[in-house]
Amino acid sequence: MAQLCVNVDHVATVRQARMISSPDPLEAALIAETAGCAGITVHLREDRRHIQDHDVKRIRKSIKTKLNLEMATAKDIVEFAIKTRPDQVSFVPERRMEVTTEGGLDVTIRQKRLRGIIERFARKGIIVSLFIDPDPDQVRAAVDVGADAVEFNTGQYSLARTRRKLASELHKIDKAASLSATLDLATHAGHGLNVENVRPVASIEVIDELNIGHSIVGRALIVGFHAAVTEMIMAIGKA
Repeated sequence: MAQLCVNVDHVATVRQARMISSPDPLEAALIAETAGCAGITVHLREDRRHIQDHDVKRIRKSIKTKLNLEMATAKDIVEFAIKTRPDQVSFVPERRMEVTTEGGLDVTIRQKRLRGIIERFARKGIIVSLFIDPDPDQVRAAVDVGADAVEFNTGQYSLARTRRKLASELHKIDKAASLSATLDLATHAGHGLNVENVRPVASIEVIDELNIGHSIVGRALIVGFHAAVTEMIMAIGKA
């Protein structure tokens, strides 16, 4: 069964709308742990639009599961991550004007820079994952730069509205996941997943981690955070 890492970014999004102290993403993270998640994910963006540096520090100190820090390769964030020592870092592409991450990292054109950064994290014993589109060339490039894991972007799959498109996007993920497993990369997935569409992705045997946030936070507004996380774990368990 794929394990669930709960992304609490959008708890901070609600907080930052008023620039106050609540709701607290740490509180959400602790509730998610009691509901049975395997880890907590946060994205420290360059513009600090939701998660703040102090959130990462507090969550790192307080949770008992693993911390997955999503981040760009900006120098200040790399230095912050090295100092904070999350269990895992996940490099994602980032544009200031995007509402959410719009696509996977193009590892093929960033190999030299990524290799040097990944080596720094490896020396600290921190797992490095690369958020990429389900493309065999990107998987091979991830191996070349020394990544430990890849996280396949399920955005296009999540946006598909026809059976044909769904099948096509799922096939891409399945094929890329098989390759990553063959190349000894840990295989993760995420972006846009919800309780209605998660099962086919979770059914791909080699995928061992799913990072899901927005749909859980949205559902939590109706049923509460513990119940929303429990619902997602149950949906994954049906795979």
